[in-house]
Amino acid sequence: MARAGFTAIHAGRIRFGKDGRWYCDGETIANQAICRLYARTMTVDPDGRARLELGEDRAEVEIEDTPWVVTTVEGDPGGGFQVVLNDETRETLDPDSLRVSPEHVPYCRVKDGVEVRMLRKAWNELMRHAEPGPADTCVLRVGRRSLVLAQAS
Repeated sequence: MARAGFTAIHAGRIRFGKDGRWYCDGETIANQAICRLYARTMTVDPDGRARLELGEDRAEVEIEDTPWVVTTVEGDPGGGFQVVLNDETRETLDPDSLRVSPEHVPYCRVKDGVEVRMLRKAWNELMRHAEPGPADTCVLRVGRRSLVLAQAS
């Protein structure tokens, strides 16, 4: 059957970068509508393989770090925090899922346990609510809980 001549999936190698940007053959995909479409339609198999499927079009996606990223954090210590992902979904932040890697990269878990990278802007939005803690740690209060965050070694 003849096709209309438009495909939303690029023919090249598609990659989702640790910076939260989409790439095709190493070049940034500038069209934000395409980026949103990719983020919303990407699926990740239990084995970690990611793919795009849009109608008849299919493509494997190379994931540089995590399949989604946290772009924004909203809320406050009293009411809790929501994270906004690059696919524009919102989820309640589970403070117990927060961790900082040895490379100083913050992560949390969303979408039924998938670990995602927090972009620096989102991490800074969350950390403006933290207080200094003992020995190179900080304390984030969420509701009645106090969570001590330490960098992994």
